Amino acid sequence: MLGPQELKGMIRDVPDFPGKGVLFKDITTLLSNGQAFATAIDLIGDHYINQKVDLIVAVESRGFVFGAALAYKLNCGVILIRKGGKLPYRTIKTQYELEYGTDKLEIHEDSVQQGDRVLVVDDLLATGGTSAAAVELVERLQGVVMGLAFLVELTFLKGRERLKNHEIFSLIEF
Repeated sequence: MLGPQELKGMIRDVPDFPGKGVLFKDITTLLSNGQAFATAIDLIGDHYINQKVDLIVAVESRGFVFGAALAYKLNCGVILIRKGGKLPYRTIKTQYELEYGTDKLEIHEDSVQQGDRVLVVDDLLATGGTSAAAVELVERLQGVVMGLAFLVELTFLKGRERLKNHEIFSLIEF
């Protein structure tokens, strides 16, 4: 079986994307390898297999890929957090700051019940803004955020500090 270091080596660097001076970590090269993707899901899932996870809350859009697969592995439901205006039913919303400007996330108002043990899942932890917004939405619905799981963490952006009150698991760190 592949380990985290081998998986890390499968992630492609794309310079100057989405803008000049940014070194983008492209996970599509890992996702396109069936063994690598399965290994990543198994390794993240194994971290939570003995914990009682009621729901995975997956953050748009690459978080959906990991969230759905982890929900299957952990035998729990998956809830989607989307950008504003994308969910069909009544939602609660939050606004969060991006490097340049703001954005909104929303979740169905009935998707998380009081006391549900929720694992927030996304592909990447960078500055932590998106993840903090996801945590806020879950907690407003009175869910218990038992952890946050990521394929990749960009440690130099210190997103972990923004989420310091929660358990964080990142499979790969740059």
